[in-house]
Amino acid sequence: MKKKVLALILSSVMALSLVGCGNDNAQSSTNEPATEDTATDDAAAEAEPEVTDDAQADAAGDAAPAETDGAALKIAIVSSPSGVDDGSFNEDNYNGILTFIESHPDCTVTPVQETTGDVTAAVQAVADVVADYDVIVCCGFQFAGIATIAEENPDVKFVLVDSFPSDAEGNEVTVDNIYAMQFAEQESGFFAGMAAALETTTGKVAVVNGIAYPSNVNYQYGFECGVKYANATEGTTAEIVELPSYAGTDVTGANVGGNYVGSFADEATGKVVGNALIAEGADIIFVAAGASGNGVLTAVKEAEGVKFIGCDVDQYDDGANGDTNVVLTSALKVMHLNVERALNAVVDGSFKGANVTLQADTDSTGYVNAEGRCQLSAETISKIDAAYEQVKSGAIVPAANFNGVTPDDFTW
Repeated sequence: MKKKVLALILSSVMALSLVGCGNDNAQSSTNEPATEDTATDDAAAEAEPEVTDDAQADAAGDAAPAETDGAALKIAIVSSPSGVDDGSFNEDNYNGILTFIESHPDCTVTPVQETTGDVTAAVQAVADVVADYDVIVCCGFQFAGIATIAEENPDVKFVLVDSFPSDAEGNEVTVDNIYAMQFAEQESGFFAGMAAALETTTGKVAVVNGIAYPSNVNYQYGFECGVKYANATEGTTAEIVELPSYAGTDVTGANVGGNYVGSFADEATGKVVGNALIAEGADIIFVAAGASGNGVLTAVKEAEGVKFIGCDVDQYDDGANGDTNVVLTSALKVMHLNVERALNAVVDGSFKGANVTLQADTDSTGYVNAEGRCQLSAETISKIDAAYEQVKSGAIVPAANFNGVTPDDFTW
């Protein structure tokens, strides 16, 4: 099955595809692929949220089981220049594999780091290792072009995260041995926006992004919708601060506003943007900017009374600032859980190729509300949880880059 998508999306996706904030404590990855090894308990991910039957079925699919003998799998994870220890996007995917290996100790995983971020180089990195592995997990938009490789290697299973496969003309394709997942980032951004509007003391909040790729615009639009919703339903009066000189241009050339650093790897500019927003009075900043977000985080830590909302993963530990913490909460894109589900489907024979957008109804989007991992009031958590159920049911549909709704148009 083919569906025409904007070829500009693929041609525009250069360098990093990460949308979360990098971890200040993440170690540097080596430029050489790691030696194949079985994961240890020390490296394993934290406990998983409960998986419902419906959620498990989403990853497993309902097609006839693929042929598999349940033998130990050799797994590769091919990631961007920041590697699998980036404390954010790549690491969350890697943790899904590690959790899977905890239950399947005969399986092994090898991280493969593509060091340039170039689209052509990313696809070549997959081609270079395809003959050596049973399953290859590919992390990011830059791997969309693996369709031909997958078709030429039908015995290898591919898990593609944050992108759908496409052909040379930019057409979206469904491939029998690629399970490709995207996420409704606008939902997680919505929860971040509500949190910001409900917790601000200055009445001014902001969102900072890296590059206006669809996933980043989704986070921005969702955040703006969350603020709008809280203002309308909870009596808040939060204002969203934007710096016109940092407005984003999406892959179609449209001005989407917001505050875009212009890179996922520019901490210096990230700090400039963060300081400028703080100077405008913003006291809560949601950041989806890769390593550029570290600069924003530094600006927040150096300011007084300013809070940071993390992205993709729980970033509470990154917020440590002396004897305080600046992280209010984190918007979650639950990649590790869905990578683990896809690998389980390979083992149990139910794996099938599909292009899916994962949402709250499969526990795939959300926010951090656990005690000791956020600084949200009980009242705020109660209000966001109520909205979460409406998002989960489809009663609330936040705006996204290409769902035909803008924050200005957003209604519920």
